[in-house]
Amino acid sequence: MKYLVTGGAGFIGSHLTEFLLQNNHEVVVIDNFCDYYPISLKRQNQKSIDEAGAKIIEADLTEESTYELLDKDFDFVIHLAAQPGIDPNSSFDSYLKNNLLATKRLVDFSLQLKELKMFINIGTSSVYGSFATCTEEQTPMPTSYYGVTKLAAEQLVLAEARKDKLKACSLRLYSVFGPRERPEKLFTKLIECAIHNKKFPLYEGSEEHLRSFTYVEDIVKGIYQASKTYKLINTEIVNLGNHEQRTTKDGILAVENQLKTHIDLKILSPREGDQLSTQALVKKARLLFNYRADTSLEKGIAKQIQWYINTQIKHEKSLHHHSRI
Repeated sequence: MKYLVTGGAGFIGSHLTEFLLQNNHEVVVIDNFCDYYPISLKRQNQKSIDEAGAKIIEADLTEESTYELLDKDFDFVIHLAAQPGIDPNSSFDSYLKNNLLATKRLVDFSLQLKELKMFINIGTSSVYGSFATCTEEQTPMPTSYYGVTKLAAEQLVLAEARKDKLKACSLRLYSVFGPRERPEKLFTKLIECAIHNKKFPLYEGSEEHLRSFTYVEDIVKGIYQASKTYKLINTEIVNLGNHEQRTTKDGILAVENQLKTHIDLKILSPREGDQLSTQALVKKARLLFNYRADTSLEKGIAKQIQWYINTQIKHEKSLHHHSRI
């Protein structure tokens, strides 16, 4: 099968690309290598997926000319590219452009693909709002620009499926972590602070927030399982995540315990739009494609710490060396 993976040089996208290649599929990656976080980190991912055998196209999904660079014989489009997270420095226009307009352009392109079996939209539990502890039938109530625009993009995709112009589904992901996690995200930041003896910036009250922390490998396998059972999931919305709830404090303690250190906290004002509680209710995913997310928080963090030590410390030393030249 031939897959187009958008955002394929990012955290989840690079893992998914490698997994697809390991399972003998052809993969074309498109990524705009934006500077939301250091591009050098995406270049590391690019090197890995390039060595694994992916074809990589550096281009912007919002530009119509981008689609002239793409083949027309894809079996699956997996749409991961997005303006991520809750960032006070990101404007509404950037979320609108990168989450909604980019999706519209990609859908228009996908409607031209005669061999396309399914468009798999990668959504987010953020669409549910402050309490993402519900089934897929719950009315979404997003509380951030990210959640609002991801919901709009999801519905744009599914609208074409409801009109039977496109086979499509949307997978809503929960608190994904693991190797290659972005530098501002919880566990990469915690590991950095623990190793370098820095204070960890913690938003007031977030220590008790509940999360369905889900290891990236479990997410990747779920996306792949969805693609294999595409005939069963047209027009469906499906939650993907680890059912177990843990607090942010549990995550901090897990990093401290594994690195045998204490992380000092710098308390910041509460962050607007933060979710208070998430829990992945995944009965539908289990019924449709036997989905399981069994990697424990502690086991996943151990793998992420090893990744950080093996790759990021070396990367930091390289950057420091070049800055002195």
